[in-house]
Amino acid sequence: MSADLEYRPIQERFQHLLALISSERFLKRQGLGNEVPFFICPYKSEEAVEMGRIQKQLINRLNQGGVRILEINLYDTSIELLRRRGIWDQILEMETEIAKDEIKELLQGVLDPEAHLIPEIAARMQQTEFDVMFITGVGEVFPYIRSHNVLNNLQSTAKDQPTVMFFPGAYTHSLEHGASLDLFGRLHDDKYYRAFNIFHCDI
Repeated sequence: MSADLEYRPIQERFQHLLALISSERFLKRQGLGNEVPFFICPYKSEEAVEMGRIQKQLINRLNQGGVRILEINLYDTSIELLRRRGIWDQILEMETEIAKDEIKELLQGVLDPEAHLIPEIAARMQQTEFDVMFITGVGEVFPYIRSHNVLNNLQSTAKDQPTVMFFPGAYTHSLEHGASLDLFGRLHDDKYYRAFNIFHCDI
């Protein structure tokens, strides 16, 4: 597969994703060795609206083809967790009165991946029969939830079915710095190496 596919027109990328994710090789996690079946679908942040539409189309087409998708939208899940704990309205009221760093610290505690977010995702996985999990809403939960923290904590939970994270940025690899999830193409400190760039995977 050409490494420049991730920069081609979005419809070409859609066709690649549809063919790859519905393939037996992908669904059976063939050729991964002992690696966790995590895949990053990077895209430019300015493509967010169009990629949101593509995600919905993918889910519909894959479901129609018999590939069951469990979508975990991190933003929607965060709001649900805050509402369930009875603090959503309080945070909305506090937002205009306290510093952004304090809000960030509060949300990071309440939505801590290991303590709160991953158990919620695990519960949804147990309640749903699915073949592939999509993780969306990554850009919307920055900076209080970081994608590499989600993936690190998800490794022991989501190892039986493929997981695709739709990522507004770049997934870069270099000998000097290793692998990094560069959110919005600017933030280079999120080190994560156990995922595959889905556009570099063969069908």
